[in-house]
Amino acid sequence: MDSKIEDIQDKGTLLITDEIERRADEAGIKLELIGGIPIWEASPVIRHQQISDRIRASIRAPISGEGCDCIHYADIYILFPDGSIKRPDISIFCSEPEEQDTMCRTIPVAVVEILSRGYEKKDTEVSLPLYLSYGIPDIILFDPSTKLVSHYQNGVFQQHTSPKELIFTTGCSATI
Repeated sequence: MDSKIEDIQDKGTLLITDEIERRADEAGIKLELIGGIPIWEASPVIRHQQISDRIRASIRAPISGEGCDCIHYADIYILFPDGSIKRPDISIFCSEPEEQDTMCRTIPVAVVEILSRGYEKKDTEVSLPLYLSYGIPDIILFDPSTKLVSHYQNGVFQQHTSPKELIFTTGCSATI
């Protein structure tokens, strides 16, 4: 790994973890670092968490039982190779990430972002390009206020109205 990337990752890890993370959580702030730029937003409200829980409860592995296990987590820190640190609302992995006590370095096979009023640009103009740049096969942006579901699947954009069952590239499915 490039030593410059390691330096960024080490600084990013120090920036977001430990004391600052504790203080941010106490203040109700969600911290991220994208392309070296710190980004914060208020912690999700109850409706946001309800939607996240509903979507997570609908996630299913392929019927065949082969391939992807569709393991999903809400709001975990993911450290990208460029040093960016994101907390997608929902991250889906085909197998259990190795990182259990540190930031996850495993790139998800799918992410779901639930747009929050006042923070739409963060997910559409900052997070989406990051996810696309890392080739995440399925990126879902859900706007609860309009019920619009934007699905980027292998770079192809489709728009739906919620509720909509989506089948991801891995065979996993979820109702958004």
